Amino acid sequence: MTATPKFNDFSHITYDEALQRARDLIPFLREHADASDRATRMVPEVEAALHRAGLFRYHQPKAWGGMELDFVAYFDIPEMLARGDCSVGWNVANLSSHHRNVAMFSGQAQQEMWGENPDCLIASGIAYMQGRGRLVDGGLMLTGRWSFSSGVDVAQWNMLACQVRGADDKILDYRYCMVPRAQYEIIDDWQTLGMRGTGSRSVRCDNVFVPEHRTQSMYVTRPGHEFPGLRINTNPTFKVPASSLGGHCIAGAIVGNAQAAVDAAIEMVKSRSTSYTGAKMRDFQSVQLRVGAAAAKVDAARLVLRNDCLQADATIKSGRSLTLEEKLRNKRNCAASVRLCVEAVDSLVEMAGANGIYDSAPLQRLFRDAHAAAAHINFSTDVQLAPWALLSLGGEYKLPTM
Repeated sequence: MTATPKFNDFSHITYDEALQRARDLIPFLREHADASDRATRMVPEVEAALHRAGLFRYHQPKAWGGMELDFVAYFDIPEMLARGDCSVGWNVANLSSHHRNVAMFSGQAQQEMWGENPDCLIASGIAYMQGRGRLVDGGLMLTGRWSFSSGVDVAQWNMLACQVRGADDKILDYRYCMVPRAQYEIIDDWQTLGMRGTGSRSVRCDNVFVPEHRTQSMYVTRPGHEFPGLRINTNPTFKVPASSLGGHCIAGAIVGNAQAAVDAAIEMVKSRSTSYTGAKMRDFQSVQLRVGAAAAKVDAARLVLRNDCLQADATIKSGRSLTLEEKLRNKRNCAASVRLCVEAVDSLVEMAGANGIYDSAPLQRLFRDAHAAAAHINFSTDVQLAPWALLSLGGEYKLPTM
């Protein structure tokens, strides 16, 4: 299949240039973070800047004008952007990763979505239990209500997950369905502690017909399963399983947020004396230890998560699929790394004392965003550590979409 992009062409952009574009946006994103926080969505100025930089399209195939970067960008780009605003890093992680998903769909679906506008943005609702599909001639009828559809206000499409059930209520399949904006309702329910700028509202649709070519089975453990788009898009980056590393892109946003907290704390300590004694904060060993420990935790989290991405990419390029143990280890590492970042932010906020609780203090939003983002199920250590341990201890673990 040959495609001629009608909009912006970023196929010549390298990894280094893409990362530099993300780094250059940090001051701009910090300036607009409060506006996005108040608006509970990505504000137009930020969306436009990201489109100009091409940073929604770093994992879109080159044939459609995307960058098609190596898989490690999955983590690196959101991590860098989140140093300016965690909500932006999170939204870019989601919206860009969905281009990877479209690359796995049929060529007809790719043409329908990208042929009209390769700059299109795709939100998602990926909890299969929240949607129900009923097979009909030529496709399925989709009904459901999906929570946490990040970036939905700026998206033209939504990737909605469902269980396909038969007349006897038996599960026949697990599918992703691409649905255009006119066919789902956005529910304004995103009033939250943090991550307000993501606009992660709920969406709903009722008996919407989705043609077969815009659905994709995610029942990867079923014999003979395949992603038809991978016959077209042969770059190994599209073969790295999102079921194992899907949390790593949004975890990148949490690492970037924690790095911003370390940077803010260092600037605060450099410029402050204590209110009661006049002593310089930097001369307190307790302050030195907190800053040092927090920075080490953030660095450790970054290294673990990047290493998972690099190892998975190398494994796929070698021609081997990831084992179940490796997939579960990635999910374990993701949750544990996010825990380190939350601990780092909490320690720095505690160190800041009353000076960190004002709306004007950078640390208060970083604290709120850290805790709101870490509430995602991908980062629950209760949920994500046990499956790897069970398998390693000789138990059995099964998940049809893993």
